[in-house]
Amino acid sequence: MQQRGAGSGLRVAAWVLVPLGLVLALGGIGYLLTHYQGVVVMSEAMEPTYGPGERLVIERVDAGEIRRGDVVLVHVPERYQDRPVLQRVIGMGGDHVVCDGNRITVNGQAIDEPYVMRGEVNPGTGPYDVRVPDGRLFLLGDHRGNSNDARFFLDEQSGSVAASGVLGRVQNGFTAPAVLVAFGVLGIVLTLVGIGLGIGGYTAGRRARRALAAVPPWPVA
Repeated sequence: MQQRGAGSGLRVAAWVLVPLGLVLALGGIGYLLTHYQGVVVMSEAMEPTYGPGERLVIERVDAGEIRRGDVVLVHVPERYQDRPVLQRVIGMGGDHVVCDGNRITVNGQAIDEPYVMRGEVNPGTGPYDVRVPDGRLFLLGDHRGNSNDARFFLDEQSGSVAASGVLGRVQNGFTAPAVLVAFGVLGIVLTLVGIGLGIGGYTAGRRARRALAAVPPWPVA
């Protein structure tokens, strides 16, 4: 009986580990691929927060999840050579955004902007007073002296862009992606271990059956 059961423990472990590993691998990596993407900063518009060549993780979000202060990757048809750009959310639908050429207020409250590049503001822009239409966002770059943002499109729905054009927001910190990658790697390891155990169990079972067949069932006269 022991010989006939040779390798059965390994095969049982394989039946457990392989499905578990596949669930972790496909779940972790699949969620990562569908909810996050990597981008490389291509301009100086978001300095000093993010500089050219810097690699960022973008989390895909719904329009209802966007908040003031978020740095978002947005696609605006007919702007920026039809390429997605990184900009910061200053105002949302219904907000009253006013700039006196230096300080910005949103709904009458001055906003603190420690992320802004210090220095001269682009001389091509000046004071503005806009109301952001519903379902749209007012976006600016952190490098106000070198950012082609909402200030240059004020005659197009107050410079705003459709919230539906947001492809995602910058994920500061890699906790969620790192955890998902860890689950994916663990799943791959468990799958490979399970396959190895299954092969080992199959091999052990064949050897046991061969050894049993080699022993005559009764004494030879």
